[in-house]
Amino acid sequence: MRVSLLFGIMAAIGLPTLDRTVFGPIGRAVRSAPADVGARGRAIAHESLDPRVPLSADTQRWVDSTFASLSSRARAAQLIHVWLLGDYESASDSAFAATSRWIREDGIGGILMSVGSPIEVAAKLNALQALSRVPLLVGCDVEPSIGRLEGGLFIPSMLKGGSATILPTNMAIGATGDTSLAYRAGLVTGRESRALGIHLAYAPVADVNNNAANPVINVRSFGEDPGAVATMVAAFTRGVQDGGALATVKHFPGHGDTETDSHNALPEVHLTHAHLDSVELRPFRAAINVGAAAVMSAHISNPTWLGDALPATLQRRVLTDELRDSLHFRGLTITDALTMQGVARMFSQEEIAIRSVEAGAEVLLKPADVTPVLNALTARMASDTAFAAKIHLAARHNLEMKARVGLHHGTQVSLDSVRAVVGIASHRAVATEIATRAVTVLRNSNDALPLQGRRRIQLVVYTPETEFGGGNAFVDEFQKHADATVTRVGPQSPVTILTAVARRAATGRLVVVTVVRRVEGRGRVAIAEPFATWMRTVSTRLHPVVIAVGNPYVIGQFSGIEAYMATFSVGEAPERAAARALFAGTFSGKSPVSLPGVFSRSDGFSGRAGR
Repeated sequence: MRVSLLFGIMAAIGLPTLDRTVFGPIGRAVRSAPADVGARGRAIAHESLDPRVPLSADTQRWVDSTFASLSSRARAAQLIHVWLLGDYESASDSAFAATSRWIREDGIGGILMSVGSPIEVAAKLNALQALSRVPLLVGCDVEPSIGRLEGGLFIPSMLKGGSATILPTNMAIGATGDTSLAYRAGLVTGRESRALGIHLAYAPVADVNNNAANPVINVRSFGEDPGAVATMVAAFTRGVQDGGALATVKHFPGHGDTETDSHNALPEVHLTHAHLDSVELRPFRAAINVGAAAVMSAHISNPTWLGDALPATLQRRVLTDELRDSLHFRGLTITDALTMQGVARMFSQEEIAIRSVEAGAEVLLKPADVTPVLNALTARMASDTAFAAKIHLAARHNLEMKARVGLHHGTQVSLDSVRAVVGIASHRAVATEIATRAVTVLRNSNDALPLQGRRRIQLVVYTPETEFGGGNAFVDEFQKHADATVTRVGPQSPVTILTAVARRAATGRLVVVTVVRRVEGRGRVAIAEPFATWMRTVSTRLHPVVIAVGNPYVIGQFSGIEAYMATFSVGEAPERAAARALFAGTFSGKSPVSLPGVFSRSDGFSGRAGR
């Protein structure tokens, strides 16, 4: 499709192009302001997404009249958002039937959409919206962008769900040092989200990853420097909301300095408020100052600051005193998933929901079962007027956000329009540019890089068992430049395979090792120790060139490596960018993080590394 025709289609359905002339601050109308898309592709205007900007009189009347029409129970239901896969299901399938029942009978306020294909996600959401008396507010963990629907950061590459744009991670963006790329990444995220009927973009991650052992934030963070992270978070937030979606900054008050995955257990930190204010809170403050629509809480405890071990999600001092009163946040406060073990091990789902509301939460994300939670909230409202007032205020905030994204004008998205927005060439070009500029060479002893000519090479690709597609793009691109014998290994590979690799390399082959390691969401980011041991053994004898695809900290397991390149991200674009850079010498990234004793923040060779 010709570019001019593509841009014409995007303009016709109310979505801005990537032309820099549309870049504008949140809350100010721009020439091609993003809009929702109706069932026939008709552009629907929406209010400012900045919660500090008052709604128009007509929109406020819709909020008031809708709120007045809801019973106490229905108001409490507005706070509940349930989890749903984006795969195909018939109307009688259990998950779809349960969600439909919660919509019709309990009147839930929203959906947390998970993995699925773009068209099916849009179709499923259209069907569910049609069942709801009050429009549903739909959220999704759009990391990285709507590529989340293909698995995103946590699901291995063996699963594919469609062809949405898969952006490199925040840490890759941080390695470019370019805030305009953060903005453009946010813009792509916002546009593709809205094209599918997703309104709440659960991004960006604002955590400062100042702990190299962090098993769950890692490359999801823009880096470890609070000031640099703050500027990136603000830019990404503006991009998401200029793209038409509500940016959700997470995980408040900061999940970067932890060594426990809150999916599995409750992380505990011991940080003073003064430290938090100067480090962890800076990116959140920056996002709030540019009009972030929502903030998501973290299931972490900080006894040093708060005096007890309760997670932040259940702390009034965190969600009300700090976020509302000190940082002057006026948007929607959202819990992280209530089924995560960082909070679920402590109380029943009903008690967690009540305590979250008391703390200041306005969206209860992914409770295990809706009806018991809703019954508990309603019963508490009947006996506690102060609690009821909190529910009423939260319900209003949810309705206001639905109105800000134009849901009172219509909830259906055009399936015909999805192909004109999601995964289009101009969006993928943003992913490619980020991936290319993020490639960072952290070590280059004896000017090993760039590689020369078509020398015989032994290429080793390490991937976890589930990463069936991991490294494929790298190998394909690499073999365009060099003759390579490829050996794939994983955590369970026998030592005999590695011994054979070393034996072949001893004949004069250059050894290049690609290590693919993503954040799994299961508290694991390291590579298997047998492979790490082999790497340590051959590092001084065979002098391998190592490319870390994803987690940059893996070099800590074999720190004697002399030539080391990092992409900070998994996926096709980062893999191809790394392979090209190995031969072209086009690496310019600077590490946004450090690993004490191994590499420092801002390390990175540039150009052709002195050749």
